[in-house]
Amino acid sequence: MNRSIRLVDVTLRDAHQCLWATRMTTGMMQDIAPRLDRAGFEAIDLVGGAVFDVCVRYLHEDPWERMRILNSWVTETPLIIHTRGQSLFTFEFFPDDIVELAAERFAANGMRYHTPYDALNDMRNLEIPIRAAKKHGIHVVGGVVFTYSPVHTDDYYVKKAKELIALGVDGIFLKDASGLLRPERVATLVPALKKVMGKMPLQIHTHCNSGLAPYVVLQAVEHGVDVVHTATSTLANGVSHSPTETVARNLRRRGFDVEIDLGPIEEAAERLAFIAAAEDKPVGEVKEYDEFHFCHQCPGGMVSNLAYQLETMGLDGRLNEILEEAWHVREDLGYPIIVSPFAQYIVTQAILNVMGRDQGRERYDSVPDEVRLYVRGGYGEIAGNIDENLYDKITRGAEPITERPGARLAPAIKRLRDSRGPFDSDDDLLLAAFYGEREYGALKQAGPIDTNYPLGETPLLTLIKGIAAKPDISGFHYIEKAVR
Repeated sequence: MNRSIRLVDVTLRDAHQCLWATRMTTGMMQDIAPRLDRAGFEAIDLVGGAVFDVCVRYLHEDPWERMRILNSWVTETPLIIHTRGQSLFTFEFFPDDIVELAAERFAANGMRYHTPYDALNDMRNLEIPIRAAKKHGIHVVGGVVFTYSPVHTDDYYVKKAKELIALGVDGIFLKDASGLLRPERVATLVPALKKVMGKMPLQIHTHCNSGLAPYVVLQAVEHGVDVVHTATSTLANGVSHSPTETVARNLRRRGFDVEIDLGPIEEAAERLAFIAAAEDKPVGEVKEYDEFHFCHQCPGGMVSNLAYQLETMGLDGRLNEILEEAWHVREDLGYPIIVSPFAQYIVTQAILNVMGRDQGRERYDSVPDEVRLYVRGGYGEIAGNIDENLYDKITRGAEPITERPGARLAPAIKRLRDSRGPFDSDDDLLLAAFYGEREYGALKQAGPIDTNYPLGETPLLTLIKGIAAKPDISGFHYIEKAVR
């Protein structure tokens, strides 16, 4: 009997986060979502990461309302809520009571599938999110974030998988946000993980930054992966994910059963192509292999936006120099994984080091508070070692932090009710916990989400080629603010 492989769709979340700077509106999803729902996916990725943040800051769409609306359009397939563990949707940690309330509201708003991860793979930061989600009947697939470094060995990942299993997850996904997995690493890492996971399903979530992902996911399945994350072809490739249509066909040619109906997916792809043309947004193109990517490891969308930011700071033409320095900063700081927020922190430190060198100063003479906190252990355990002299310089001799980060934070719900309440709902309370009065007020003033999108009224134009991410993608306001 052929082994059955399941697919998770990321079109409505991670794919447009990668290629459209997270600017897919709820209205754009109306004609797409029901088609994806009929296709037979294990789950459909909807909200999380930058999507929640961009909904609030730039689209002025209430992300809780988006969850409810999509649940009326998607009735057969579980919708995924994707979080950064104790950080939920932002760069900062939240108290345990906020994280627990968030899980309750995920369930209340119809989210049945949760994929939390921690950017440092400190599973202490997933204890509360996993326990709270399970309490409310949500299926939880915990993330182990992949990176390439001397300390992130197969044994390291086996240890992290065991820690996740001990927390009671229903599955594990290998999260490769920068597309760093290569076929030779898959051949050792996947069997090592499956050995300790037993019958628990292993998922792979990898991007196409190096151009290798469509082949890597096939090899990952050969070695034991059970579920592959894919994107509808229009929003695949580039720095997004492997195309659903191609992956399904390739897996079938290799003898695997893939219970996916490509008909509605192809219809969705046509409609996404129409929207891309009408909105002057790019579609994914296959990227060339670049060995330098495995050094700096920055996500592709971040690189294109960084080039723009450097121009505004008078550092145009120095992108590769900054990326080279980011590589060395990462080595200095114990090999943090280049995902948010540490991607932004590492790049910011690299810019400060380069600017300082221009002014005759030493590296790390200027250090953001977030980097100081990271070095002390304030975000969680650090995989590698930091030189004692550099530790003292960065932290100014402050003591290391060893306790679980969330445990250091006082409960916040009562304080929020007293200082910013009353709230019409707990959803609003959580929005107030995540955002200041300006962002919160602008969102509430915007009113209900407009679900109408004039699909079919605008002539189909020539599709825009290449990556053209917007310069204000979520997270880049941090870099600009830090260096200024």
